[in-house]
Amino acid sequence: MRHDPMQTILSDLLGRVDGLAGQRGHLSVPRIHDEVDHIRHIARAFHIDTVEGLAATLESALSLHGLGPVVLSYLDFLRDAIAAEMPSLPPHLTVAPASASPLRA
Repeated sequence: MRHDPMQTILSDLLGRVDGLAGQRGHLSVPRIHDEVDHIRHIARAFHIDTVEGLAATLESALSLHGLGPVVLSYLDFLRDAIAAEMPSLPPHLTVAPASASPLRA
């Protein structure tokens, strides 16, 4: 079986987004900003333009408004954008669209 580095990168990004969503309410704005900035840098390095753009917009929203429901909405959008880039997902990483399974509690 051949190793696909892009699949690994996308899986890492997906894990980062899910990690942020799972820690909602427990992270400070600067910490979330740093994590989103890291996601944006990875997306830029691998030319994943949709993810990079959404991450940049989320960074701006965090700078202007801090935490709030908008963060989870953008994490949903980021998750969908990453999943759209994946040619096929392993069964344990199956992704439903954000509208079907929102990350909000």
